[in-house]
Amino acid sequence: MGYVIAVAFAPLLAPFLYRVLHDQPSAVETFDKFVYLAVPILVGWQVLPHAWEEQNALLILAVTCGVILPILVERAFQSMADETDNLAIVAGLSGLALHALLEGAALTPGSTPPDTPLVAAIMLHRIPMSLVIWWLVFPRFGTKKAATGIGLLVLATLAGYSLGSEFLSGLEGDSAALYQAFVSGSLIHVVFHQGRHDHDHSTHNHHHHHHG
Repeated sequence: MGYVIAVAFAPLLAPFLYRVLHDQPSAVETFDKFVYLAVPILVGWQVLPHAWEEQNALLILAVTCGVILPILVERAFQSMADETDNLAIVAGLSGLALHALLEGAALTPGSTPPDTPLVAAIMLHRIPMSLVIWWLVFPRFGTKKAATGIGLLVLATLAGYSLGSEFLSGLEGDSAALYQAFVSGSLIHVVFHQGRHDHDHSTHNHHHHHHG
């Protein structure tokens, strides 16, 4: 049970890590680069093994659509750029919550206890994943909404764990995998498009809301 609590609550480190890293002028740009690197890696982590196992090119296509579709919508309707990004953030969060739900269910004690490498791997990618959520949501929407996003991951993990592996098998279908792939793509779009805008460190006003 201890490992479930560790995995579920690992995302709560994100606000503290963000605060520490983002208030160090020397660390800010490195931190932003880390996010740009972490998101494609995390998406690859979620999507590529499925695509490889099932020889399913549709998953790669779904990620690509997730990246490209918001760009097309924004080009077509300039005024909707903000709404598109907000929608992509919500979609991305829902995909991450679904992922957390499945991981929580995978940790349910079945015939075999979860192996330590699995638990360690889940914990290790949970922390950057929740940092990315905070990095995206906090500058746009403030602390409450960012905390809600993190809370969603925690609750989804605990819900998955309590629902168990029977529930997991019902959700492991192609459509769930495709949905996760698509929203992962939209998350990549938001990080590179909106993230750059929200984290433009050439201006000095980005610190003020931390201390206000």
